Amino acid sequence: MKRRSTPPEITSADDHPAPRTRRGPSRRTLLRTAGIGAVGVGLGAAAGPAWRAVTSSAEPARVPFPSADELRVDGVTVVDPLDGSATEGRSVLLRGGRVVTVGAVGEVTSSPGATVLDGDGRWAVPGYTNMHSHALQAEHPELLLATMLAEGTTGFRQMLGTDDMLRYRAEDRLPLTPHAPALLSMPGRLVLPFTAGSPQEARDEVARQWDRGADFIKMVMVERETFFAAVDAAHERGMRIAGHLPPSVGVAEAAEAGFDCIEHLGTGNAVFIACATDEDDLWAQHDKTMPIPGWVTGLPFVDKVFSAMTDKQLINPAAFGDPAGVALLQRALDGFDENKARALARTLVAHGTWQSPTLVRLRTQYLADSPEYASDPWLRRMSAGARADYEDVLATFRALPVEMRATYREAYARSADVVRIMHAEGVPVVAATDGQGRVPGQWLQLELQELAAAGLSPLEVLRSATVAPARYLGRSDRSGRLVPGADADLLLLDADPLADAAHLGSISVLVRGGHPFTADELAATVDRLDAEGPSAAATAALAGARRSPDLCCRL
Repeated sequence: MKRRSTPPEITSADDHPAPRTRRGPSRRTLLRTAGIGAVGVGLGAAAGPAWRAVTSSAEPARVPFPSADELRVDGVTVVDPLDGSATEGRSVLLRGGRVVTVGAVGEVTSSPGATVLDGDGRWAVPGYTNMHSHALQAEHPELLLATMLAEGTTGFRQMLGTDDMLRYRAEDRLPLTPHAPALLSMPGRLVLPFTAGSPQEARDEVARQWDRGADFIKMVMVERETFFAAVDAAHERGMRIAGHLPPSVGVAEAAEAGFDCIEHLGTGNAVFIACATDEDDLWAQHDKTMPIPGWVTGLPFVDKVFSAMTDKQLINPAAFGDPAGVALLQRALDGFDENKARALARTLVAHGTWQSPTLVRLRTQYLADSPEYASDPWLRRMSAGARADYEDVLATFRALPVEMRATYREAYARSADVVRIMHAEGVPVVAATDGQGRVPGQWLQLELQELAAAGLSPLEVLRSATVAPARYLGRSDRSGRLVPGADADLLLLDADPLADAAHLGSISVLVRGGHPFTADELAATVDRLDAEGPSAAATAALAGARRSPDLCCRL
């Protein structure tokens, strides 16, 4: 079995595994100064056809982030997610997009022209990070980003990129204004048979993405040996690799190989099979074939055809579930063994593998017909076409046999159990949603509540959106806590977040990069952007990514 060459650093029993050593800054500097990108170069499979349709006249304008005035917030109770402390009567001074000082009220002074906010009676926490988002692929990215900000998300990990998106990030051409969370991490194009059809192609693809500025490698689905080659190649470049597990790779062996972060609990039935008493028998019957034959992956435009074929399936793969696969899932659920789940969790801990469970994503798949989704506020913000596609897929789900939908309901309950067990055993868990705006209900605030319902304490839920993402991303000195030198991203809450995880949504003021906004101002911005519609520049710039296939789950 291929294993990580160097074990993850463990600094204490309560700490999270540290990230690997990252590559130096010279490549990013080169990208900024020389503008090296991928216009017409290697625009392969995952997003090529749509990008080739974008002309140079659609090149988006630069979006520089404006400087912020000096800001002092007085009288707050500062919550430190790292140690769980809550210190009353504090002042937080922000300048130049950073936290300058945190101290007692009256001891922290600011310049005569500084803005001063009275935070008396409120709790100050660092802004939240969404560790699995597809916001930049949305039909209206500015709207989705503003909506994320309004729920307290001040930073996000984008889970799909393209060569052009990487270049646009380096040139400040993405729609990342003070009304959007900060883009903290982004991969290049997805690792699929179209981009990595063999172990050598996987190694070449990792090298290509590293050269173009990708922060990590996003795995979706490839043949077994290609998967392990991609993991090794990413680590050789000092990059993390995260995403889905191919149907031929089990959860434990992925961790043993050094896979860094498993999204959606691994996708498909793999995690439930691994936790079942008759694991070996179930795994032998588990369908390990790829959804598209390997011999067609090199044909012209096969990626475009495949994307069109799977477009609606990605809204909710459960609606198109194979009865045989669902029957196997039920057998795995019937044989669920908590001791096996704990043993699996300990394997993940031993090899430094994280979990980004995206419970709200799994919930919108397995419980798609839940009544709350019919009244979700996002429905009215979806375009007519997206709403029609969603309603069509929902009708397909509702037409499934009652036995299949009962299995799905049980699968979601077990998903929450798996998260509880893994967290209890020490697997680092990060808050994430998978939202792209095509399905209502995929919001970070809802994810925080699902994590609480799964058994995490209010402090542990807060950590999943603050210090845990900071640790994974190698940004502990910049985010996750309100300490000198940290980014000027914070929330003022009207209720104690350590008393109840529901209070994490009681946002009265949000500060993004030093720019303060009241909750009413955030809501007004969302309404304004909704009324205006998407900008032509953002729509053109991100069109290729929007068409990229990303098999979220294969049931």
